Amino acid sequence: MDIKISPSMLASDYANLERELKKCSDGGAELIHLDVMDGHFVPNISIGAPVIAAMKRVCNVPFDVHLMISDPYFYADDFIKAGADIVCFHVECDSDIDKTIDKIIQGGCKAALAVKPATPIEAVYPYLDRLSMVLVMTVEPGFGGQSFMESTMPKIKTLREKCPDIDIEVDGGINYDTVKIAGQAGANVFVAGSAVFNSENPAEAINILKENAKV
Repeated sequence: MDIKISPSMLASDYANLERELKKCSDGGAELIHLDVMDGHFVPNISIGAPVIAAMKRVCNVPFDVHLMISDPYFYADDFIKAGADIVCFHVECDSDIDKTIDKIIQGGCKAALAVKPATPIEAVYPYLDRLSMVLVMTVEPGFGGQSFMESTMPKIKTLREKCPDIDIEVDGGINYDTVKIAGQAGANVFVAGSAVFNSENPAEAINILKENAKV
């Protein structure tokens, strides 16, 4: 599987988003990870569709939009129109999962499902034939800067054995060391926030993450 780094804009300088996006594109990032939080599904509020639309106008890297919201079905169209390339939502949400996946795909985007650390990976199995990616959260969703939960690795191993060709993404606490652990478990898409944006050389950081993820 191709190794992909998806820098999380949650860790970027929101006063200079165009500059921060350029760090990612110039640094060779394959995706841009955009966390959308509603203050209900998770106890935090972040950006919405208008901000993503503005970012899309100055960035050509595909947008990996992670909806940590209660009703992704209702809002999916907004993020599709804003320029999402992948729309990922949580299996624990309140929306009808089948209908939400259908709406995302019909809107021309790739659909992905995310699972919280305590959710069994089997929860995504009924939908795998329509998913481009599964996101295994390696922290509790809602806040950046948390510690990587190695206890989630068996879920990745199980999913990789079942689906050798699907993209498996990890999000939370990814750095030069934990990316190795997640890569060995079978992940191939890595969300990295602080590791990229707190680096003096983001391009070098992205390259090191890619190299460390290879198994």
